[in-house]
Amino acid sequence: MTDHTLDEAKLDFAALQAILTSESVEAHASELHGVLTGLVCAGFAFEDKSYLAMLNDLFNQGESFPSPVKLAIQQLFHQLWANILDDAYSFSLLLPDDDDSIIERGHALGVWVQGFNLGFGLQQKDTPVVSAEVKEVLTDFGEIANLSDEMEEDEDTEQAYFEISEYVRISALLCFSELATPPERKDQANEQSGNNTIH
Repeated sequence: MTDHTLDEAKLDFAALQAILTSESVEAHASELHGVLTGLVCAGFAFEDKSYLAMLNDLFNQGESFPSPVKLAIQQLFHQLWANILDDAYSFSLLLPDDDDSIIERGHALGVWVQGFNLGFGLQQKDTPVVSAEVKEVLTDFGEIANLSDEMEEDEDTEQAYFEISEYVRISALLCFSELATPPERKDQANEQSGNNTIH
């Protein structure tokens, strides 16, 4: 996959995981996305570029990522902001496709919420005052992280997976609406909408 197709296409789970694997970076694409989402939902600013250094520390022993991985993570960060600020609520978790096994998808959901709590904790460590609702979300995410070990291939599990992943998505948006630092309008090219905040 060349860099220019990376820019044009929306980066999905399979594309990101393929880049990580081909560059020998031992990270799970869902966990990476979870960490970034946790940072952003806890108040990490769009303009702050230090997320790359944080991810280097977490996933690459503090070494810089190879260039294709770095580019993919930058795209993921921008894509995340675009989706989470979208009025149509296009934000979604970066998880394997429905054709993948429920075991694989359940595991990905588990590492996504672990990643979210990790990113959230890194961002909130100096300002740990959060509302009861947000505390409940973080507790629930901690429990969801352990569910993936018990998944079986059946209809009930599919239904539960769908409901839990939707709950996780909505809960992340709740944290974002409460704690996020929306970007300056100029960064979002939002000049036409005469108001200062993006909801």
